[in-house]
Amino acid sequence: MASVPSYVEGQVARENGLLANLMDFSFQRMVTPRMLKMLYSLHLLLGLIVAVWFAFSGFKSSTSDGLLALILGAAGLFLWIVYCRIIVELLALLFRVGAAITNSPN
Repeated sequence: MASVPSYVEGQVARENGLLANLMDFSFQRMVTPRMLKMLYSLHLLLGLIVAVWFAFSGFKSSTSDGLLALILGAAGLFLWIVYCRIIVELLALLFRVGAAITNSPN
C-alpha cells in the first residue's frame, strides 16, 4: 500500500511560495494544508482573547461575577480548543484522503 504524503507535517515539496500559490486560479496547488498550523494558532489565540475579555468584563461588575466568568471562560476556552482541534484534524484528513485518491492507480 502506498504511503500518503502528509500536508500537515510539511513532507510535501513546496513548488512555489505562498503568494504564487494564492494566485493559482486553476487550483492545481492546495494552499490550505500549508496554512493549517497558522489557522489553528490564530483560532486558539482568538479563543484566549475572548476568554480573557469575558473574565475582565465579569470582574468589572463584581467579584462574584468575575469569578464565575473566570470559571466559565476557562471551561469555554477548553471546549474551544477541543472544537478547533477536531475541525483542523478533519481538514487535514480531507486533504490526506484527497492526496490518496489522486495517487491511487484507479
